[in-house]
Amino acid sequence: MNKIDVSGPRVYRLIYPHLVTLISCIDPATGKPNVITISWSTPLSAVPQLVGVSISPKRHSHNLIENSKEFVVNVPTMEILEKVAGCGAVSGRAVDKFEKFGLTPRKAKTIKTPAIEECIAHLECKLVDKVKTGDHTLFVGEVLAAYVNEGIFNDGLYDLEKVREIYQIGGDNYCNLDPTVKRTR
Repeated sequence: MNKIDVSGPRVYRLIYPHLVTLISCIDPATGKPNVITISWSTPLSAVPQLVGVSISPKRHSHNLIENSKEFVVNVPTMEILEKVAGCGAVSGRAVDKFEKFGLTPRKAKTIKTPAIEECIAHLECKLVDKVKTGDHTLFVGEVLAAYVNEGIFNDGLYDLEKVREIYQIGGDNYCNLDPTVKRTR
């Protein structure tokens, strides 16, 4: 098969789709929470349990995470896609995203930053490192607490018949996984 060259600022989309997450963070001076929609979050280590979120320094949440040294990775589903997309379209500098999009802050177990009740899973993280990676910063968080809605996560896997996570294909285009699971062993 013939291959075509891909260049420019969208080459990273060759490794899409990516899981969409809502990252909640907090202003340590005022206690006001914020939310940013990202698809650039990833596991980094099993021991210790580390996750990374990549955020542009232009974003309000970048400063909040830098100053508070904590964040929560929240996993939304297709049922709240409009709210998730909305949180990615406006800045928390000017808008209270929890109020505007009808999201409910849930008291975290170990940190001050709230989780998001409407999401199905949460990873509470304390910031342990940050790495400048071109036009973004990779924030490395150690997972202090992780929890998920009962009945949807069994034997370390989501039940895809019950869960419709959001995957970004690129831009404002989203999909979810086919619930057919194929084992290789």
